[in-house]
Formats: sequence, C-alpha cells, structure tokens
Amino acid sequence: MKILLCGSEGQLGHELAGPLASFAMLAAPPERAFDITDASVVAATLAAERPDVVVNASAYTDVDGAERDPALAERVNRDAVRSLGLACRERAIGLVHVSTDFVFDGEARRPYVEADPCRPINAYGRSKREGELALVETGAPAIVLRTAWVYSLRRKSFVSAILKAAREREELKIVADQVGSPTFCRDLAVAIALLLRGLGERAPQALADAAGIYHLAGGGEPASRIELARAALELDPHKEAQRVKTLVPIETSALPAPAARPLRTPLDSSACWARFGVRLPDWRDALRRALAPSVV
Repeated sequence: MKILLCGSEGQLGHELAGPLASFAMLAAPPERAFDITDASVVAATLAAERPDVVVNASAYTDVDGAERDPALAERVNRDAVRSLGLACRERAIGLVHVSTDFVFDGEARRPYVEADPCRPINAYGRSKREGELALVETGAPAIVLRTAWVYSLRRKSFVSAILKAAREREELKIVADQVGSPTFCRDLAVAIALLLRGLGERAPQALADAAGIYHLAGGGEPASRIELARAALELDPHKEAQRVKTLVPIETSALPAPAARPLRTPLDSSACWARFGVRLPDWRDALRRALAPSVV
C-alpha cells in the first residue's frame, strides 16, 4: 500500500509519519511543495505519487484567527477538502480526512454521536462542517474522522501551555465549564495507522464501502478543561519546576476571545470501534504516557 500524507509538518501529521511508514510506502511532501489549496498542485501530486490512500491531516485550526479571517479558514478547511475529494474520486484513491468536535454547538447533555445535528457556533467550526459536507458531496471513497481536544508536547497545545504557565505564575485561571474528550495526538496517529493497516490492500474499496463520518477521540469519562489541567500538573514529571499554587475556575464567558466556544462536546467513538476495530485509550492513561519522563 502507498499512502500520501497531507500536512506532514503539522501536529498530527508529524505523529502520523512513523506509524504509517511502519507498514506502507509513505509520501509526505512538505507543505511548500504540496499546497492543498491549489487544485492543480493536488491533481499533479496525486498523478505523480499514485497513492492508494490519502490521509489529510492539513487544517486551519486557529479558532480565533478563523473568526478574523473566515475566508482563509474556508479555503483550507472546505475548498481544499473538496478539491482533494474530487481528485481522489477521479482516481479511485481512498481518503481519510480529519475533522473536529467544533461542528457541534455544545448544548447536548451526553456525548455526541455521528448522527447528531451539526450547529457550529464559530467560523472555524462552520468551515470544518462545510468541508465535511463538501467531501461527502464529491462521492469520494472517503471517511471523516472527527476528533477533539488534541494535544501534544511537541507543539503548543492546552497541555503544553498549562505546563509552561505553571512554571511562570503562582495562580492560573482555567476554564471550568468546557467539557470534552482529551486526545493524545500520538494515540490518534497510531489509531489511524491501525485502521488503515487493518483494511490492507483493499483499503480504497473498503473506505468506499465505509464512506461516512466517524468519531475518534480520547476515551473514558468526559473531562473539563480544569480537570485536564489538574491532571497534567499532577502527572508533570518535573513538578519541582512548578511555581503554581492555585487554579482558579472561571467560565468561558469571562474570556475575551473573538470566537465563541461550544461548552460540551465529548464524542462517542463507539461507531468507529464497531466498524474498524480501533478506539483510543482512557484520556487519563493517555496523559500519563504523554507525560512520562521518557517521553518528555
């Protein structure tokens, strides 16, 4: 199997390269050579590489930036996804596209399932939902994997930001009313690789047969932002460097951010387990591994 990875330099793309290359031929061109917002570049790259499957880890993920420049978010998260879908359909190439919990409004009282109505409340969420719909409309042999609250230590993320702030300040104000499914980026990458490895050489047809949207996010009970922060500080392998003494819970409404945030977006990932046999570990176990001294 040959796989073409889009967004190889991003947070998820970086983690995907190793697991994908462990069982498949991998092409992971740098972004400067593979601009997915240029339909002609997409077509030429697919023609040159001739992959069996494309994994799209590219995305515009700056939530507040999308509010200020929705056109840019739409170009990456919607228009480029449509072009990729059309090119894959034309060549019968399987496609795995990654989306987000921000397609939901956060009003549900239980974890979201794939059939729940999508009502994004900010420009980023709208661009990602429009990308999902655009991909489905192309008829490409594609699946969408919605994930949530992705973090790593390599790039700036909620967890890495908390650890950094804990070394600089004695008091941290942390949002307490946002609840979701924390997802360790490395676990997500491994799960995507396992999914594709399980499909084997018939991956393009298998993806066509399974075409649709699936949730794939950290397992266990949903967590609030402040619960995730407390767990990260407790598991920090370098606690001696912490200056923080107090975590102050605040509401999302107290933050002066350009974009609104959905409050409750935990994802139910049971459909992905049932269809592909992959799921992610409990988020607390994942965080423990993420912060293990050998990893840090």
